[in-house]
Amino acid sequence: MMKRALLPVLAMVASHALAAPVDITVWRHDTGDAEMVASRNMVDRFNRAQDKWKVVVETIPQGTYTESITAASLVGHLPCVMAIDQPAVPNFAWAGTIRPLDKLLPASVVQPLLPGGRGTYQGRLYSVGQFDVVLALFARRSRLAAEGIRVATIEQPYSARELQDILLKVKQSGHYRYPLDLNGKATGEWFSYAFSPWLESAGADLIDRGNYLRVDGVLNGDAAVGVARYYGRLFRDRLAERNPADDKSFEQGRSLLQYTGSWKARDYSERFGDDLVVMPPPDFGNGPRIGAASWQWAVSSSCPYPAGAAAFLAHVLSAQEMAGFSRMTGLVPVTADAAALTEHYRPGGAWRIYFDFAARYARPRPATPGYPAISAAFEKAMADVRAGKDAAEAMDEAVETIEHDIARNGGYGFVRREAVARQ
Repeated sequence: MMKRALLPVLAMVASHALAAPVDITVWRHDTGDAEMVASRNMVDRFNRAQDKWKVVVETIPQGTYTESITAASLVGHLPCVMAIDQPAVPNFAWAGTIRPLDKLLPASVVQPLLPGGRGTYQGRLYSVGQFDVVLALFARRSRLAAEGIRVATIEQPYSARELQDILLKVKQSGHYRYPLDLNGKATGEWFSYAFSPWLESAGADLIDRGNYLRVDGVLNGDAAVGVARYYGRLFRDRLAERNPADDKSFEQGRSLLQYTGSWKARDYSERFGDDLVVMPPPDFGNGPRIGAASWQWAVSSSCPYPAGAAAFLAHVLSAQEMAGFSRMTGLVPVTADAAALTEHYRPGGAWRIYFDFAARYARPRPATPGYPAISAAFEKAMADVRAGKDAAEAMDEAVETIEHDIARNGGYGFVRREAVARQ
């Protein structure tokens, strides 16, 4: 009798166990307080909205984050979903660490994303993001007026030549020792993020994106060398400071213009109010360009519950979640619908111009696993040019370094068309 009486109880326990939500493990890097709170709220809303999946987040220090993913992949201990800095996405895709999302996410979720919301490799989608940051020229309206300089606009940005003439004029006035702040304290990937768009604006690039194998004639072609020479002249003519002591030249009024990112939007808006003007980067001939994409979400190849991972990604990419994340962090949302739900980025909003830049000018960095080597070689070349090295020589050296790396890594999964034709 006792056994028979226990049967309904055991059945109820079994039924409850079967109905319990399945854990979806998520890794993300540790960031600022606002971003962490926004992320936690986003996860809580997902877990409350349905009972099939439960997202469980593990936070890892940013300094060791990428190494942690690599180490975990070697022993098969990856989470289902992980945050990845978009330029690193092709490397993880090439290694087989993450899976394509083309068939995992519906087109209705992916199509609205700006370029800064996607990470690709060999034409396939491997990551998606909620936000971006953009590059801009910052100035104060009153200070431009005092120098008799027009405000650049989307309709009429400064050409590279006009910007140089402005800087020379301001330099000669004696009002500014170094008229342009190029965020000179920044190092590492900043060089590629900030200045490879100048190459693209001139019709050049870091690598031929048609095959991701050819660098010679692209990074050291006439257009690219011309941009490098322009960059070098900014320091030679003392229009920008080679080795600034700090990164406060613009905010303290020592420079007229600053070239930096929208991460300064909140600070500068509060500091300068309506006197702040946000202008497009210079046009080197093919329209202004800026880098695209920041941290994004990817799904590991070993995830046992891809449907759960996809459900979470669809949740975070919804207009409501993207807008909520933007409101808490100030970061640029990457769909028009999400922007429309925010105070700052909606049409007519005080920060709408950053969204417009992301929509008009943004282009992701080269989608190749070789990007870290490309970026490091370009960084060295531009640092050498800043120090006074001949631009053509510096670019030739970068080309040689990059092509050697590509050859050593078997093309990073890319094959020349003529080789395919012979097969």
